[in-house]
Amino acid sequence: MRLPVIFGGVLGATLVLLLVFPILALALAVTPGELLAATSHPLFWPALWLSLKTTLISLAVILILGTPLAWWLASSKHWVARVVGLLIELPIMIPPAVIGVALLMTFGRQGLLGGALEALGVQVIFTTGAVVLAQVVVSAPFYVRAAASAFSGVDEELLIVARSLGASQLQAIRRIALPMALPGLLTGASLAWARALGEFGATLLFAGNMSGKTQTMPLAIYTAFNGAGVGQGTAVALSLLLLVTSLVVLLLVRGWRQGAPR
Repeated sequence: MRLPVIFGGVLGATLVLLLVFPILALALAVTPGELLAATSHPLFWPALWLSLKTTLISLAVILILGTPLAWWLASSKHWVARVVGLLIELPIMIPPAVIGVALLMTFGRQGLLGGALEALGVQVIFTTGAVVLAQVVVSAPFYVRAAASAFSGVDEELLIVARSLGASQLQAIRRIALPMALPGLLTGASLAWARALGEFGATLLFAGNMSGKTQTMPLAIYTAFNGAGVGQGTAVALSLLLLVTSLVVLLLVRGWRQGAPR
């Protein structure tokens, strides 16, 4: 009995080390002085501000559009809901570069909607809006899937009782389903935000890499790592700063989720 437990523990510890060691190596690769110097580099603050701004906007869009969709996916038994659920999760399996090309073929000048948008004087590609759109496409499935799973765990009998007491369907959802599903919704939101923050491939192809306009933190790290008179040390420092930023926000979200009513 002990041998399988020990073997399983060794396998689990190996995976933990594979996950932790790269982060430890990143933390040990720069000195506090290099880290401080990276915060004063021209790449840092514009990229960090743009990343935080666009990811918060994209998260708001995902919450507003994705929450009703997740409720419908969780409550509907129709085959259409299963097909829609499959399509929603498809971007998880598609490489980000492919999503970037697909967005170009949709919103670019020669794209499916490009002509109509150009006639209206609207430009989507290579704008901050393109950054948000790319982040929404790649990260929304994480929230919708988690939210649908959370809504599936809500006791339907409680909703029926609420309706029998005079509550409308919307009131029953708002007062019963949402509070009960809140931990799962927060988990999905944190996953979606983290995915949007780390988005690289689709953003690079669809929005470009323009400082202060479309250059998010991952793109700034790519720029620093590939030269531009910056150097690898700055790229590593920027990577560590992005890691710390992500860790702080996710710890706050986790604390909020644990404190949410169950």
